[in-house]
Amino acid sequence: MKPGTTITLLISALLVFAVSAISAVPASAQAPREDVIWARVASGPITLDGVLSEPDWALAEAKSIYFRTDNGIPGSGYKFEGGKVPIDSTRATLKFLAYGNQLYMAAVVPDQSIGGSTTWNSFDGLLMSLKNHTTGLQTHKPPAEYFYTWWMPVDTLLYPEYVDPQPVDQEPHLLGQWAELPWVVAPRTAAQIDAWDATTVVNGHSNSDTTLDTGYTVEMRFNLTPMGYDITQPQGDILEWNIDIFDCDWNWPQDYSKWSRNRVWWQSPWGNDDWYNEVRIYSRPDVTVNSGPVPHVGPEITIPETSDPAPVIDGVLDDAVWSSGVPYTFDITYGDTLLRASYDGIGPHRAGQYEAKLYGAAEDPPPPVLDPGDATIQVVTKGDYLYIGFDVRDLVVQYDEDVNRWDGFIVSINDREERDSQDHELVGQRLSFQVGPDGTAIPQDYLNTLVTADSAQVAIALGAGTTVDTLGQQADNGYTAELAIDLKALGYPAGLGDGALFLGVDLLDGDSFTPYTDSYGSRTWWYREYPGDCCPVWAHMAGAAVTGIGPDEKYNPGFILGGSYPNPSRAQRIQYTLPEPSRVTLEVFDLKGGLVTEEKLGLQGIGDHTVPFDGSNLGRGIYYYRLTMMQADRDVVRARMTGHMVILN
Repeated sequence: MKPGTTITLLISALLVFAVSAISAVPASAQAPREDVIWARVASGPITLDGVLSEPDWALAEAKSIYFRTDNGIPGSGYKFEGGKVPIDSTRATLKFLAYGNQLYMAAVVPDQSIGGSTTWNSFDGLLMSLKNHTTGLQTHKPPAEYFYTWWMPVDTLLYPEYVDPQPVDQEPHLLGQWAELPWVVAPRTAAQIDAWDATTVVNGHSNSDTTLDTGYTVEMRFNLTPMGYDITQPQGDILEWNIDIFDCDWNWPQDYSKWSRNRVWWQSPWGNDDWYNEVRIYSRPDVTVNSGPVPHVGPEITIPETSDPAPVIDGVLDDAVWSSGVPYTFDITYGDTLLRASYDGIGPHRAGQYEAKLYGAAEDPPPPVLDPGDATIQVVTKGDYLYIGFDVRDLVVQYDEDVNRWDGFIVSINDREERDSQDHELVGQRLSFQVGPDGTAIPQDYLNTLVTADSAQVAIALGAGTTVDTLGQQADNGYTAELAIDLKALGYPAGLGDGALFLGVDLLDGDSFTPYTDSYGSRTWWYREYPGDCCPVWAHMAGAAVTGIGPDEKYNPGFILGGSYPNPSRAQRIQYTLPEPSRVTLEVFDLKGGLVTEEKLGLQGIGDHTVPFDGSNLGRGIYYYRLTMMQADRDVVRARMTGHMVILN
């Protein structure tokens, strides 16, 4: 065989495979998850010394976080705490490993000015939460705060040694779930240290700006057992986690010409409250540092597209689509823990319920819920519309202006374009409706805006024998409802874009009785209670016309993709041209649309650029890459271009 024949045949075979594989990929390939990362199982113990000397760290999955950058929809964001643009903005790399039932995290944070103070926000640090899975299923799992920070929240009158400026080379402190406040008053116990610990190495001197620092490295361990997780079981576990990175610069002493304080987060900004979303950290015994590419994590649910005619929005569920068995269907029932345990993904831990106390003293127990809220929900798409059908079983249907006594729903969906002006996360819209006094639907909140703009419709139909009142003197037979939403009014392009939908459904059930003190109001939610809460379901709409890995290019004149070279090979260089300064991100996907790697390339200037890509840790085959160019000073996509490369190993 002539030299080069083998490689030629191999390339030909791969290209044939690529054509057949591409044709097998559905037109609605899923958008890559931006709230997921794997913690590979390490080959040996990890020593917390802040050095990252174990070879396994080089094989760990990594996430880059940058200030003023979209670090992952729907919940990631950033905030100018001091009102100034930093001259040394946050850029951090997080890595994750697992060993036993312990999660290990490494954080490498370049920073020219490191330190803390007794003043809130004037410090560097990592604010995290891990949802507590030791609680029952009666309500959603609460967050437990893990705060690793140079902030020292002490009474300076009682502890004058902590008046600013703080001591040079002071190390960060552990606060929150496994540390008392303030830390100096109550040293951590052996049990607290066993539950959570960390070490930091500062390249420079904290609390001193006489010379520039270069950054700090954190090595951290989370004991998952006391939090109710078990990643050692064969199926592994999903850890509900988030992080907010605080960054204060030139505060030691303060130089206002350079001083700034800001923060940036991955999915949620707080440690003791549920906002926006969360990171799902996957770990499983068979996913190790030596097991090859991590498994693909797809959407938590898929919402089908119907081929039946669109339903007539009259509240009556008699259209063909509702009896076809096509829509994604789930139940919501107050008090049914087994039902909540059956939800997909992290649904069992995010779903919950609440009974509002309407009467009596604060210390009195609420009355028993005699007629629990109970409904079946169906969700489907047709064209650019999302359709939701509601079948509510309710013995007491009523109308009241008090939202705690409503019969109705809060549907929450994240807009795909609008971002909050302060936190810069995707805005969640509250699409509410209630049963009106005459039995018709009253759209509320943002749904009323959409209905007024003819971008949504909602209707309710009362069951036979149902009357709307607040007396509870006769048994009702529930109601049904239909909701249609033109998703283009929520920032989706025609064709539904990448098909990702962030959704929550909250059933409101008010029941009134005689005596009135027996009356109550309840809320029972699937995934997310309110639009700003954690956490919506990550859904994929199967009817989306744009894939997550290819045809979603956005071109602007002057942005040029020059391809990769040498292609095929193990290591390649991707070429592109920028007509304006842009923040550039490189993503690489496998043929199934699974995200293989993501790299934030940062702000780049006008002209020709190349970025190296090493595929030596990937399997042989076809991979797609996507370059996204963001406007330099705003979260606006200027161009998005996709190519492919053949990796040979």
